[in-house]
Amino acid sequence: MTSPRSFSSQHLVTPALLAAVLCLSCAMPQAGEARPAMMPAPFAEARLPAGTLVISQSQRRIFLLQGDGMALSYPIAVGKAGKAWSGWARINGKHVQPDWMPPAMVKQANPRLPNLIRGGSPGNPMGARALTLDRDEIAIHGTTNSMRASIGTAASFGCIRMYNEDVVDLFDRVSVGTAVVAVR
Repeated sequence: MTSPRSFSSQHLVTPALLAAVLCLSCAMPQAGEARPAMMPAPFAEARLPAGTLVISQSQRRIFLLQGDGMALSYPIAVGKAGKAWSGWARINGKHVQPDWMPPAMVKQANPRLPNLIRGGSPGNPMGARALTLDRDEIAIHGTTNSMRASIGTAASFGCIRMYNEDVVDLFDRVSVGTAVVAVR
């Protein structure tokens, strides 16, 4: 288990800078950016309870609300056109290096995929950790080295894809039952 990362004052952003943070280009990770970054929570969702996960499709970020209008923020990949979802869910499982069986729609789009990729395999798209949601075949998970470049884009069949180091950090901060809301 990794220990929580510490934050210096250079990573604290005040709510007064919210407009700058909401700019899509500003929301993308910068070279050398410490992750997770502390920043203002998405405006409308800032009133939700601390501990809630907010997936911002437009910003390509997932926020773990901390209270007081602040959140830990991680860059993500979201569902591609027609595959993205919005609304509420809860984390119903936490998995370390999970096996992956491609859902039927993924297998149909990519018939050459094997029926099972074992956890820990370099080709396993679930990566180092997975947080399954109580929505049909949707998870917040890591990624393969070859898919790292997809972070910051709309690339998945509905799952939320994170850098492995970020999903490990988030995994240690949330529990089964954590509320998740996906917004545009």
